[in-house]
Amino acid sequence: MGSRKQRQNAWKKEIDDLIRGACGGFLFGIPLLYTMEVWWIGSSVTPLIMAVALVLTFIVVFLLNKTEGFRKSGQNGRPYEAVTDTVEAMAIGIVCSTLILLVLRELTFDTALKEAVGKIVFESVPFTLGVALANKFLQGTRTSSSNSESSESKPHQRQKNGELNDTLSDIGATLIGATFIAFNIAPTDEVSMLAAAVSPPWLLATLVASLLISYGIVFAAGFSDQKKRRQQRGIFQRPWSETIFAYLVSLVAAAMMLLFFQQLRFNDPWTMWLDHALILGLPASIGGAAGRLAV
Repeated sequence: MGSRKQRQNAWKKEIDDLIRGACGGFLFGIPLLYTMEVWWIGSSVTPLIMAVALVLTFIVVFLLNKTEGFRKSGQNGRPYEAVTDTVEAMAIGIVCSTLILLVLRELTFDTALKEAVGKIVFESVPFTLGVALANKFLQGTRTSSSNSESSESKPHQRQKNGELNDTLSDIGATLIGATFIAFNIAPTDEVSMLAAAVSPPWLLATLVASLLISYGIVFAAGFSDQKKRRQQRGIFQRPWSETIFAYLVSLVAAAMMLLFFQQLRFNDPWTMWLDHALILGLPASIGGAAGRLAV
């Protein structure tokens, strides 16, 4: 019975580590997925350059894993574990970047194998670095109890205006994070190019991916103040209702950024507003999730 429980705990810890690494990859790597120059380089690069890129990525991630890495255990001092963690981080980066390229239709089943591999390799580099830096940029504080104790000691003071204040705080943090990540993407031609290539089923897949990734960043990855995040008492403060509400805020922010840069106009059809907002809503929702962790 004890060994079974240990195995279950080991699997749970492994899944937590994988989720944390993937979320770190999305936070770090999503902007380059909206960069056509990276698509073009990946399409034309030679196999030798691909191999060099993978080797250099392995070396950098190996050095990062020797000091921190994406696992909670941090530095372990055993080189073979750093090697396995590096291989795992690269695998996470490759899988995540491939899935997003498929969702955005930069990869299709008609894409030539060499072009597909080149795009995946070059787009996976920032993802893999994000995996390795997952603990560095947002340290986990699940075991912290001082904040929870102080918040629990004054339950009546927050009862009246707490929900509204927390909701406004969430909206502000979501807008700041969404703008920080998506503002540099909004004026580029990539959004229009991706929107023109994506059909309604893939737009729905983009929506689902945005919700799952932002939920994972805030509630599943074990990043900073996740426990405090769950104790927040906003109007929509349940994990999924908050995620959906924050996503809608991110979509509005994405549409306003596109309007500001004249990528959208008031006389454009609603379908154009929808597909452009959903495409930019992916990085905006990821930035919004990171913003909510900071409050």
